[in-house]
Amino acid sequence: MPDTLTPGVRRTGGYRRDGRDGEEGRKRARKFAKGRQLSGTAILEVQNMLGDAPRDRDLLIEHLHAIQDQVGYLSADHLAALAAEMRIPMAEVYEVATFYAHFDVVKEDEETPPATTIRVCESLSCQLAGADALFMALKNGVDANEVRVVKAPCMGACDQAPAVAVGHHQVKHASVETVLDEVAFSQSGKLHDLLDYQDIEAYKAEGGYTALSKVIAGVMSHDQVLDEIDASGLRGLGGAGFPTGRKWRIVRDQDGEKLMAINADEGEVGTFKDRQFLETVPHKMLEGILIGAHVVGAKHAYIYLRDEYPEAAQILRQEIDAVTQAGLAKHCTIHLRRGAGAYICGEESAMIESLEGKRGLPRHRPPYVAQVGLFDKATLVNNVETLSWIATILTEGGQWFADQGRREKKGMRSFSVSGRVKNPGVKLTPAGITVRELIDEFCGGMADGHSFKGYLPGGASGGILPADKDDLILDFGELEHLGSFVGSHAVVILSDQDSVKGAALNLMKFFEDESCGQCTPCRVGTEKAVKLMSEKDWNVDLLQELSQVMLDASICGLGQAAPNPLLSCIKWFPEEFSK
Repeated sequence: MPDTLTPGVRRTGGYRRDGRDGEEGRKRARKFAKGRQLSGTAILEVQNMLGDAPRDRDLLIEHLHAIQDQVGYLSADHLAALAAEMRIPMAEVYEVATFYAHFDVVKEDEETPPATTIRVCESLSCQLAGADALFMALKNGVDANEVRVVKAPCMGACDQAPAVAVGHHQVKHASVETVLDEVAFSQSGKLHDLLDYQDIEAYKAEGGYTALSKVIAGVMSHDQVLDEIDASGLRGLGGAGFPTGRKWRIVRDQDGEKLMAINADEGEVGTFKDRQFLETVPHKMLEGILIGAHVVGAKHAYIYLRDEYPEAAQILRQEIDAVTQAGLAKHCTIHLRRGAGAYICGEESAMIESLEGKRGLPRHRPPYVAQVGLFDKATLVNNVETLSWIATILTEGGQWFADQGRREKKGMRSFSVSGRVKNPGVKLTPAGITVRELIDEFCGGMADGHSFKGYLPGGASGGILPADKDDLILDFGELEHLGSFVGSHAVVILSDQDSVKGAALNLMKFFEDESCGQCTPCRVGTEKAVKLMSEKDWNVDLLQELSQVMLDASICGLGQAAPNPLLSCIKWFPEEFSK
């Protein structure tokens, strides 16, 4: 049986742009399917792979996953059979399949991929940890007919860099030896044990679902819930920082049917905090979902999970079933949907498009998703960490949560810390701390032999600040005047042994790779920026002019934030240009 990994083909190469080029992509799709006679064998295979699952249009991505998980790739015959089975045009199936990096579409004139794929993360933290050398060693150390070695964007394991995926299983702190051991294990057909996590019984033993029970019974009214959330100062912790209570009120006050969408697709370089919540204490989020659904009146909630987190997917499937069987979700059905390798789907409207089974292209706004979102319904969108605090806030009180901060900031924060620190990982801290406090109090200081040079306060899009800005508060609204922001609280620490220009180029390549291609300023701008930044001597004036166009004219935050690392490098690290 072929490996179940959806291979990480670079978005900028080969067929990867077919789903992004509008009419050109549709022309390729028509050519791809032209004159194709449906294969009776392929139809039967697709029907067996889908089983009793509904053939609804919004399940297209789920059905593509089902085929690839079993076959190892997506053939022309299977795509044509799926289009017929779902009664949608082949062009729609093709453009969706080729939009997402984790789908491997194989044309008739192409060879099928090897049974095993090794993906080596090339994002910043892994590059700092030697991913480039590891990639070449693996490339030269395997039989290309049996194993494929490709580069891949951030996998959400930045604290355990370098990260490598063999099949759909990640190898942390990877070396050639440990990766090849995992290849042998995967080819043996054995399965890895499920991660150790807090299941529903353990969670309930600690008082879990007490807050939900009070809300359902009316012991705590919806207005009381919202008042406690307001008092806590809880904000959206996926990056935007919008006040949570205000968002819930906006959705609750909309007319008609309401839905929820949970953003568990943290694709920002350096971000992995939500993964820890999902893989250790999933019921904190699930209880938050069910409380939120009850307050706003949502009868369905859709978790959009990053495809790089298969262990979290397995845990959630089991625990969602457990919650349902326990009778805790009578008012709301929770659905789990897998992403397919597209950073842009972390943007809420692109996520909504993907949940509807489409390409993840950001929508123009207004209307906002709180008004017209998933399936054109008012939709409450929250991220994993935000929802994971809800039950605690209602149990301990909003004021208790607010009092946990420093320097008049409210609440707690989970930072994803990677790079040149002694102890990287997810760090639970008071809101309002500085990067110096984060390094010294929570990470054990700088890594041996490294001196603090700079840091990314908010992942790839949050810019790069120098070490002498170590006394700034890492919180919403505190860094914007410097051209930076905390976003999803992904902090990557750089040292005197690192090139900031090299880091900025790495991040721009990520943005180029992940641009959805919908708007020219982002699609062309990131590509042009990579070319200019790859030169030994940067044309600073031209890069600044290009950056301004991207900032002013890009449709969504990806293109608007992509220039931040390079502009930060120019502004704060002039010594990099005198070498």
